[in-house]
Amino acid sequence: MRDKELFVRYEKNPILTRDNIPYDANAVFNPGVIEFDGYVYLLCRVETKDGFSHLTLCKSRDGLTNWEIPDKPTLLPDENYNEEMWGLEDPRIVYLEDMGKYAITYVSFSPGGPVISLMLTEDFKRFERKGVLVPPEDKDGCLFPKKFKDGYALIHRPIIRGEGHIWISFSHDLTYWGKHQILLPARPGMWDCHRVGLGAPPIETEEGWLIIYHGIRYTASTAVYRVGLALLDLEEPQKVIRRSKEWVFAPQEEYERIGNAVNIVFPTGAIYRKEEDKLIIYYGAADTSIGVAFASLKDILDYLKSEKNA
Repeated sequence: MRDKELFVRYEKNPILTRDNIPYDANAVFNPGVIEFDGYVYLLCRVETKDGFSHLTLCKSRDGLTNWEIPDKPTLLPDENYNEEMWGLEDPRIVYLEDMGKYAITYVSFSPGGPVISLMLTEDFKRFERKGVLVPPEDKDGCLFPKKFKDGYALIHRPIIRGEGHIWISFSHDLTYWGKHQILLPARPGMWDCHRVGLGAPPIETEEGWLIIYHGIRYTASTAVYRVGLALLDLEEPQKVIRRSKEWVFAPQEEYERIGNAVNIVFPTGAIYRKEEDKLIIYYGAADTSIGVAFASLKDILDYLKSEKNA
């Protein structure tokens, strides 16, 4: 008997395409996601036809339809920050409880390579750039929404010796980072054997921090991006409690398999509706559009705790 699907696609996917952007664009994908002021905000990566990306803030009351989209970009590269010369990509958003501000981690791209940068905001109208957090080459970065005994924690994916593992680092001031260690390694021979990277920001549950991540396997023709799960200790997030042996979500529909790239589902944000036990996951599809999938948090935690993931 086939296992129950943990992730169920929204029947009206994709929810945003380049046709929804009111100015000339090649693609819209990989959004940072947050609930704010009665809306679901998507800070979307928009790629223009020069090949560079910027960020545009779209909002919707239900997070699925009737998107309000500005007629110009929200965040363009800032000439005062050389690392942004080749664009801004793949934001993740969390609310930092101790600061009372939203932290947006994003990839700044320049001839020197990709790095994780940080900006802070209180209202999504004014943005305070804090600059680069860790050296290149690095992507898929996000802060945890609360501090630990070792300070702020950052999940990120540096490339070291050509290897792409998920790392965790700590800082007391968001400037100087240390206690670096591999958190989730790529697993030789498996579906996530070549590279792994964080998907949505860490989600706090009673069982631990839920991590939704992407794993890459290179085939004879192309790379395939699929989605896996992990659970981290609530107080010491560098400790992995469980990790899924199998992928739980993979490219299947045409808009996920064919686009500016192929065979990619790339989650970058999630919202949890506790009263419905509904997790709403937003993902980039084939580097072209944005899709949504639904899941039960209870089912995800039960799956992670099952014998197959022991």
